[in-house]
Amino acid sequence: MKKEIDILKESQKVLSKLDQGVLLTTKYKEKVNTMTIGWGTIGIEWGLPIFIAFVRTSRYTKEMLDRSKEFTINVPADQDVKNIIGYCGTRSGKDHDKIKEMNLTLVPGETVNVPAIKELPLTLECEVLYSQNQELHKIPAELQKRYYPQDVDSSVPGSNQDIHVMYIAHIKKAYILD
Repeated sequence: MKKEIDILKESQKVLSKLDQGVLLTTKYKEKVNTMTIGWGTIGIEWGLPIFIAFVRTSRYTKEMLDRSKEFTINVPADQDVKNIIGYCGTRSGKDHDKIKEMNLTLVPGETVNVPAIKELPLTLECEVLYSQNQELHKIPAELQKRYYPQDVDSSVPGSNQDIHVMYIAHIKKAYILD
């Protein structure tokens, strides 16, 4: 069962969990993949409620997201999901079926062809409206050094040489799974 919420009134529930990690899940054809994100925001653009997500160019999720143009944001409630967040943030969907390996329970989406995840019950169903690569030269030098060290290979989780793509997505539905 899904309890619909007003995401603009409940945005703090999502934003307060971002620094600890939430999941961004996407689906292309029959393949579902999820990854941990720690950057994002909720707002209004073009008169619509939006979620802005950032995904590094080297991530497998980016390939799938560019094809599907849909994703869900999966936010933990009060239960401890550090093992899920940690695992999904350090493994590639190219090499691992993270859904199966973490025994995650998928719940079909209502407005997108991407599932929610029962273990992380607060869900945003999102459709990409716009995406853009970050321009490294426009990022302050101290942030470049911290988040985009050019001597760290793309395969390393966390800070590495790859820029992010910014995805601005319409939040089509927001709910909490029971």
